[in-house]
Parts: sequence; C-alpha cells; structure tokens
Amino acid sequence: MDAETFDVAIVGGGAAGLSAALVLGRARRRVVVIDAGAPRNAPAAHMQGFLSRDGMPPAELLIAGRAEVSSYGVELVEDRVRTIDAGFVVRLAGGRVVKARRVLIATGVDDELPAIPGVRERWGRDLLHCPYCHGWEVRDQPIGVLGTQLGSAQHALLIRQWSADLTFFVHDYELSASEESQLRARGIRIVRGEVARLVIETDRITGVELSDGQVLPRTAVFIRPANRPHADGLLAGLGCELDEGGFVKVDAAGQTSTLGVWAAGNVVDPRAQVITSAGAGSAAAIAINADLVQEDVRLAVQEVATQR
Repeated sequence: MDAETFDVAIVGGGAAGLSAALVLGRARRRVVVIDAGAPRNAPAAHMQGFLSRDGMPPAELLIAGRAEVSSYGVELVEDRVRTIDAGFVVRLAGGRVVKARRVLIATGVDDELPAIPGVRERWGRDLLHCPYCHGWEVRDQPIGVLGTQLGSAQHALLIRQWSADLTFFVHDYELSASEESQLRARGIRIVRGEVARLVIETDRITGVELSDGQVLPRTAVFIRPANRPHADGLLAGLGCELDEGGFVKVDAAGQTSTLGVWAAGNVVDPRAQVITSAGAGSAAAIAINADLVQEDVRLAVQEVATQR
C-alpha cells in the first residue's frame, strides 16, 4: 500500500507547528501535524507575553490551536516520528507511514536541569528560567539565581530588573572577577558554597539550603538551563547543517540547508518565547507555500509541454 501523501508534514504541534499549520491550512494545502505530546512549557501554569493571550494556560492555547487548524482540514496525529527517509517518507513509531512534499521540524527543545533535589519538582512553577515569562509574577520578592551554566551571572543581572532582593548562589559556577564586581555594583548578594537542595514547604519554595546546612529564605529561584534541541536526530538525519550547540541553522524564513526542509521555534532558538515561536512558524509556512507554488507552476508547465 502506497504511503499517504501530504503537501507538508509538520513534526511538532506546539506554537510554531500549529501556527504553520494554520497558515498552510488556510492556503488550502494538505497538511499533517505529528506531535508526541511533550511541550516544553507543560509544567507552567500560565504563559505570558503573548498579546491577547497573556496569562493563558499553555494547554488551553494548544487546545484552541488544534481546533482552529482542524477546521481547515489539517490532520492531527498523536505519535512520534521515528525516521524521515529519502523523499520525505515519514515513518511513525505507531507504524503509520506518510509522504510529504515538504517538511517542517518544530519539535522544540529539552531543558537539561542540574541534579539538585527540588529542581525538577518545582520546574516551571517557582523554579524558573525566563524572567520575561515569569518575572512580573515574582517581582519584588526574595529571589535566588543558581550558578550552574555559562552566563548564569549575566542571567542574575537581567533578573535584577524585577527585584532588588536578589541572591546569586555561586554553587559550581566559575565566577570571574569582572562578573563579581558587576553583581555587587547592582546590589546582588553573592553566596558561595554548594547548593544542597531547594527547600519546599506547603507546595512552594521557601528557601535554598547549602551543603553546610545554612538555609537562605527565597520564594522563587531562577536558573539558566542547558538546552538541547528535541529533534531525535531528525535534523541530522536529513542532512541539515547544525551549529556548535546542535541547533539547526536556518535563513530568515526558517529554511535549512537541506532543500525542502524548514525548522521553526525552540528547535532553532531555545530562547524564543511562545509568541516568537508562533511568528517563526507562520513565516516558515508562508515560505513553504511559496516554494510549493513554484513547484506547482513548474510541473504544470512541464505537463502542458508534454501534451503538445
């Protein structure tokens, strides 16, 4: 049995993937969205910074988005893509095989968290990463910043915008002299020593405990996590050029170095917010449709020529 053919297969049904599907569905393209059901912002109760949707729970945005794209004939498939073979033959973990003329990868990113007790339990709740997403909600509170990754001190300087009561926990971070002077100049307290755990009481962070037993009261903690593109090797398998961090390189419209393959959202830029990812998905969809139009015209001209 031949594989079912679509104009576009979109891998990933988050903000980027669904926005692209909406544009392509409205352009009367035959589209399938394949989503494994593990959005990055699932632990968060609300999303912020999305004009007209500020404060909406992320799950509600996805529900609304799925309903919208379905109304334009887009097919939604809950499954994981196992491989994408030559000719854009997409093989799903559940056994289904589809074929596409073009592919958009919008699978997002994984946040790699340190093995500190309490971190994973509070992730997306009061253990936070993006001040633009969560800073307003914890403004003027006693906030901590964990030093775990390159750039953690700069992250603390950014978060200082939302609270003057800020403590930078050095933990295992290699704090430079210039970074230390900048933190102190901004009134950020510096605490050295390994962080043992986040103190959690009545389902909320109440402090940060050091390895010597000292507990410093905090009501929210920020971290700059390491990021890994959540593409399950699909981009590399398609021959797309990646940067040093493993993120795919794209042009302004989201096209990768592999013809016929686009990428959008956090799989391209881990710092992109929901609204940014949605915009990238929309831009990629417009570029994909334009590319398909060119191919449609070329094939039509060839067909007419063969009939003469």
